[in-house]
Amino acid sequence: MVRLKRQVKRQWDVKFEEMQFPAVQKGLLFSPEQWQELDPFILMAEDWFKRGTFSDHPHRGFQTITYVIDGRVEHIDNSGGYGILEAGDIQYMNAGSGVRHAEEAVDDDIAHTLQLWVNLPRNLRSTPSSYQDIYGDQTPLVSFEGGSVRVYAGQLHGVEGPLKPLVPLTLSEITLSKGATFEHHIPENHNAFLYVTSGEIMAGENNMTIKKNGVAQLTFNESGTNDRSELTLTANKRSKVLIYSAKPTRERIVPYGPFVMGSMEEIRQAFQDYHSGKFGLEAK
Repeated sequence: MVRLKRQVKRQWDVKFEEMQFPAVQKGLLFSPEQWQELDPFILMAEDWFKRGTFSDHPHRGFQTITYVIDGRVEHIDNSGGYGILEAGDIQYMNAGSGVRHAEEAVDDDIAHTLQLWVNLPRNLRSTPSSYQDIYGDQTPLVSFEGGSVRVYAGQLHGVEGPLKPLVPLTLSEITLSKGATFEHHIPENHNAFLYVTSGEIMAGENNMTIKKNGVAQLTFNESGTNDRSELTLTANKRSKVLIYSAKPTRERIVPYGPFVMGSMEEIRQAFQDYHSGKFGLEAK
């Protein structure tokens, strides 16, 4: 069988800006304006923040995947959910029909996180909100010569990640020593991107160099199947890379404020429902 060999379609470096206290620094890996090209991915932000930055706020119509790079993050929601995540942990949230929650740094920590917004297909936007915490030390780790791959979501490299989203996706963290090469597998019909959190790599059949804080969107075969494609990674330095993939929904969306819906009318309804109390009590 001839498998799709992934290439880097385009790559860019994230720009960061200092924020007003209690936020510290922020960078957008990509914004909602790019949703058609990155479908089903809507937005991804890297944040450094103190307690008080992300207190009680609402969401509706999409999913989030929050990866903790450093510090501790306390989660509270108005359904009684509570938890603390540390470096290497992930939280999955389905905002669904509506939720109020808070994501706060613990005590005097500076929390450092990556948060990805993922579209919900129209037929799943009215689902009840839900959360799942995934702890790094309870996630499958596959070792290979020169490194390892930690599988948070999807069936990859003989293991299955514990993250159970409403739509199929894969999420892996790959650690490479200098000079190591690894062939990562992704379903060929998944749109995919990677983010280098440390070091420097060469990625894809076209051997594009991606440095720390570099993002790369990968080629894919949208009309293909769930059969695996292959992405070759080589580390120029000791490196760590996060790779996300999911099948596009190809449904029009309107991201606006804390909501992602199918039209401005639905956005207005979401704000009306929130202000009338239909999202429930404050998360505290």
